[in-house]
Amino acid sequence: MQYFIGIVPPDYYKEKVATFRGNWTTHWINKAVEPHITLKAQGGLTPDEKWISKVKKLCEIIEPFHITIGKPKFFFDNILYLTIESDELTTLHKKLVHTIAPSPELIKRYFELDDFIPHMSLGKTYYGMSTEELRDMARLAGEKITPYPTFKVDYIRIYREIEPQIYEKYIDIPLNH
Repeated sequence: MQYFIGIVPPDYYKEKVATFRGNWTTHWINKAVEPHITLKAQGGLTPDEKWISKVKKLCEIIEPFHITIGKPKFFFDNILYLTIESDELTTLHKKLVHTIAPSPELIKRYFELDDFIPHMSLGKTYYGMSTEELRDMARLAGEKITPYPTFKVDYIRIYREIEPQIYEKYIDIPLNH
């Protein structure tokens, strides 16, 4: 069983992104997971779930913060994502990694700490899209999923794998209120 931790955009924007992604029939990312901002990848999130209590304890002292979603960019030419602006998100990512303490190999494998780039995935060749379709998606994103919102983050979401590469909401953990 795999897990990861994310931040969920407001419902109206989450639905807007899901509808936008659904315009590409070769793309099954909407089936894989709802639109989210990756906060902590799978590394160190073990099936015994002992790490969840540590995450809850950390979240008790983290103040809510704001995130601004920005324009599309590419990781290489096979992953299209929306940029995320928030120093607090990067700080929370680092605190989560240090709290969970995955091995250096897992930190490197999942692009964490110094390699962390906050993002919301729009499309991936891994999910069946061609690089041409990704370029079309990037071009249309500026028309179809703008204005890019700024929103308050007051909880994080743990996702759990229910089938290979298919994740659903598992637990929401509130930040300090």
